[in-house]
Amino acid sequence: MDLTRWSAPSHDRPRGVTILGSTGSVGQSTVDLIARDPARYRVEALVAGSSVELLAEQACRLRAKFAVVADPECYGALKEALAGTSTEAAAGPEAVTEAALRPAEWVMAAIVGFAGLASTLVAARRGAIVALANKEALVCAGRLLIDAIEQSGGVLLPVDSEHNAIFQVFEPRQRHAIDRLILTASGGPFRNWSLADMAEATPEQALAHPNWDMGDKISIDSATLMNKGLEFIEAHLLFGLPPEQVEIIVHPQSVIHSMVAYRDGSVLAQLGTADMRVPISHALGWPSRIDGPAARLDFASLSALTFEPPDSGRFPALRLAREALVTGGLASIVLNAANETAVAAFLARRIGFLDIARIVEDVLIGWAGLGTPVEALQHVQAADREARGRAEESCRRRSLSN
Repeated sequence: MDLTRWSAPSHDRPRGVTILGSTGSVGQSTVDLIARDPARYRVEALVAGSSVELLAEQACRLRAKFAVVADPECYGALKEALAGTSTEAAAGPEAVTEAALRPAEWVMAAIVGFAGLASTLVAARRGAIVALANKEALVCAGRLLIDAIEQSGGVLLPVDSEHNAIFQVFEPRQRHAIDRLILTASGGPFRNWSLADMAEATPEQALAHPNWDMGDKISIDSATLMNKGLEFIEAHLLFGLPPEQVEIIVHPQSVIHSMVAYRDGSVLAQLGTADMRVPISHALGWPSRIDGPAARLDFASLSALTFEPPDSGRFPALRLAREALVTGGLASIVLNAANETAVAAFLARRIGFLDIARIVEDVLIGWAGLGTPVEALQHVQAADREARGRAEESCRRRSLSN
């Protein structure tokens, strides 16, 4: 990677920025960081799903050139909210693509779920620095995304706290000397719950993450540990190590965000408070570092740091993700689509908490040719649609049986 092509944002040379998913949790944290030192950034575009009021407020605050709402029915409301400003309003899938094409050097890819894949690929193909908070894009189309970055001369910066932590302590020239990557997991709200109690868990209980403030979908994934399963796949793709060299350990305090263990016995860890503005700040300032507002660790007052192995019996999502990675081909796409569908059904109170992983497994087991190679975005999209349909049918059956 030629680092000389990239310069850090500064008042003399502001960095062009686009935020795909600006009204979500990661997007709002990114907006907060930019607003603290606006002279360092030139905001090209902001994209939201349907949160018109917040999007318009962000666009005015950051003086964005272009604001897009993905839901076409919200166009009128957005245009009215931005009347009298210099921000151009647009709506719909084509406008989201246009936002990703705008000449921003740095793009935050934070649209949640599979919906963020197409725009992330667009930004990657034009050679942007892509700050990747959308793990599903890499899980579903990892080779396509990495190939796009390599061919365009762009950069893929991980924003997930775990992968950003590894990125900060990973020595590329010492890849041969790496023993394993160690992803840490908080264990979620049900770390100490019995299976019987988990079977009765409500969406409100599953959303109550003990350490992190995240969106609904990611919070449920953290409760099932599917989030860690997706991160397992992501780590393999980002850092090029085989699955057997990626380990998951439960660390309830969420102080150590991940580690790299080397063959000489050294283990390098990145530590910080449980604040997503830490990894976002790292990505926003890369290849330099910028001031960040997150609270500093006070080592004198830290409680004990503890670790334990994950319980794959109570959290089968970890096993399903590992099996999907080993299978390859369509398996990760099917895993993600079925999970997104099941999570939505759980949040709608149509199925129970333990049904989420069961539905994902139903779809994976019933899919012939899971290992079929993925050669184009159309293959990804077709498999995603089919998997969602099968997962919805499984949700319906389980809902009727409850």
